[in-house]
Amino acid sequence: MKSNTIALLLAALALSACSSKKTVEYTAPATASNPQVLLLGEVHDNKEGHKLRFEDLQRRVEAGWRPAIAMEQFDRETQGLLDAAQKGCLDASCVIKVMEGKRWEWQYYHPVIQLALTHHLPLVAANLSRADASKVVRDGLASSFDAATVAAYKLKDPLPPDLRRGQEKAIQEGHCNMVSDLMLPGMVNAQVARDIWMAKLIRAQQPRDVVLIAGNGHVRKDIGVPRWLNAIEPRLNVRAIGFVEPEGLQGSYDEIRKVPVQKRTDPCAKFK
Repeated sequence: MKSNTIALLLAALALSACSSKKTVEYTAPATASNPQVLLLGEVHDNKEGHKLRFEDLQRRVEAGWRPAIAMEQFDRETQGLLDAAQKGCLDASCVIKVMEGKRWEWQYYHPVIQLALTHHLPLVAANLSRADASKVVRDGLASSFDAATVAAYKLKDPLPPDLRRGQEKAIQEGHCNMVSDLMLPGMVNAQVARDIWMAKLIRAQQPRDVVLIAGNGHVRKDIGVPRWLNAIEPRLNVRAIGFVEPEGLQGSYDEIRKVPVQKRTDPCAKFK
């Protein structure tokens, strides 16, 4: 694949999904028991969804739960820098400045990072970097993993048809049905590679419990991180919660929390 096509693909991966304008009222749930792995989704630009998700996590932590917090917002190669920031910083603003991430609206993640600092919860850099995503697009899904991981997750085999179809559908819906047939296989492979890395890094924290902060697509049970988490033994107690806008992108979760639609300009305009 030519470099300009890869660049276009990676740019498309960073763009937000289409959404509707209908709103619903949110009812806060009672605090549930904590699983080994709690996956908390998001619509990346939904301010109210971020607020409600944080309040859920805050309740659990203040009640005594002490999980590691894995975050899509940090690339896995930056774990050493993130560890140093947690040790050397007094507040979340310092951590964010040290990490110098430019792809995210950091005001939405500031409370989560501050919660981790206050309660001494490890932060885990869980995402695939753009450089590795480019390698996956060029060389295939197995290219970002070692031989043991390739064997464990059977990454030399074709993806299960339902998984590939589900990812293709989610990517097309998230990009206003404007992804070309040329770009779609690479985008699917990059998304799946992200999910597998998140699953690997979550498993690496055991026996400590883990919370994953990531987009709704990553926490879907049918095609996201949960599917890969329990693709190998031992199986873990996993709970996935999607924070979903009504009539927005749907998926399979243990629980869906409907959140009001974020006011935004037409997200499909950038694809036209």
